[in-house]
Amino acid sequence: MEQYTAFQSHAAPLPIENIDTDQIIPARFLKITDISDIGSYLFYDWRYADDGSPRPEFILNQSPANTAQILVAGSNFGCGSSREHAPWALKAFGFRAIVSSSFADIFRNNALKNGLLPIVVESKNLHTIFSLICTNPQALFRVDLERQILGLPDGTEIAFPIEAFSKHCLLNGVDELGYILRQEPSIIAYERMHHL
Repeated sequence: MEQYTAFQSHAAPLPIENIDTDQIIPARFLKITDISDIGSYLFYDWRYADDGSPRPEFILNQSPANTAQILVAGSNFGCGSSREHAPWALKAFGFRAIVSSSFADIFRNNALKNGLLPIVVESKNLHTIFSLICTNPQALFRVDLERQILGLPDGTEIAFPIEAFSKHCLLNGVDELGYILRQEPSIIAYERMHHL
């Protein structure tokens, strides 16, 4: 996993509540194990017509949303069944952060373990963000995980919560196993001290 660094990007608005994991990536694509191209199937049934042609009205088929690194969505994002493919598809498409007023717990945990940052903001701030994007789709937002700040185009900064262990792992580019492996010298030293 790469180290999570601060970045600036325009944002893709998806003001729909209760977007579930089957909408994020339909179940028929869960057999995919090569995650390098899994972004092609993100929101597949919303992005494509039955004949496979892109639906021009869907936001991720439009510029500049199709190159955004930030997705802004309605409340309860990622509800439904647990599937790690959902954050895989979002990341492979190019998203590094998802902004919403709430996330399903399992999705949030899967996202954090896969280097995708779920940013929780108050409902009033989410409404403001949607309005800013509607007014100017090219507006730039800044994500600073170290400071736990989402910066708006007008300079306003919104603090967001994240638990300390997930933040540490993201900033250092390690997953849970990588974190444990980095503790190996301390584990070995402890075992030597307590060897009977």
